[in-house]
Formats: sequence, C-alpha cells, structure tokens
Amino acid sequence: QVELVESGGGLVQPGGSLRLSCAALTSDFSFYVMNWYRQAPGNLREVVATVTPGGGTNYADTVKGRFTISRDDAKDTVYLQMNRLKPDDTAVYYCNAYDIRARVRYNYWGQGTQVTVSP
Repeated sequence: QVELVESGGGLVQPGGSLRLSCAALTSDFSFYVMNWYRQAPGNLREVVATVTPGGGTNYADTVKGRFTISRDDAKDTVYLQMNRLKPDDTAVYYCNAYDIRARVRYNYWGQGTQVTVSP
C-alpha cells in the first residue's frame, strides 16, 4: 500500500512557474516509477511526465522544455517544476506510482492538486 500526498498547486499568471510535490508514504520508494498526470474539465486524464527508478525521464510533447520532473529517493518525494505556464496547463494534477518489480501493474494515485493559469 502506498499513500501519495500532493502539494504545490495554485493560481498563477501565464508565463509564471509552480512546483508540485508528491510525498510517497512507502518504504520502497526507490522501486517505484513516478508519474504526473493531469485532467482538465471535459478531457481525459493524460500523462505529463515520468521518472523511473533509474532517473530516466519522459515528457508529453505539450510540456517538453517547460516542465521538469525529478525525484529525491532520500525524501521519498517526486517533484514537477512547471515553467512558462500557459492557460492550457490549467488542470487537476495527479501523482501516480507503480512498483517496477510487480508482475501486474497496480496504480496508486494521489488526491490531486488544482493548477490554474489565468491573468
């Protein structure tokens, strides 16, 4: 069982920055693939960024060059640094985790944090 606790959302003007944090309450954090997803009203939930246990990263085309995902295994925390934010980035952002060792993937989700980009 893994509990994910997100923080850092809020209201920001276009062009601004926010940093989201996701603390994972687990003793095996270093084995988890960590993802950030987002869901805007009327849209499907989409993956934004991924960081693997080895530190490899992947990004959605819409955020490449603006967002950076990172992890701190000593703190059991993953971050999403969001720069040059656009109104289209407005969404509820969710932290997601799954154990890379598991034969069957089981997804853990945080409660979500609202990000609003507006003048």
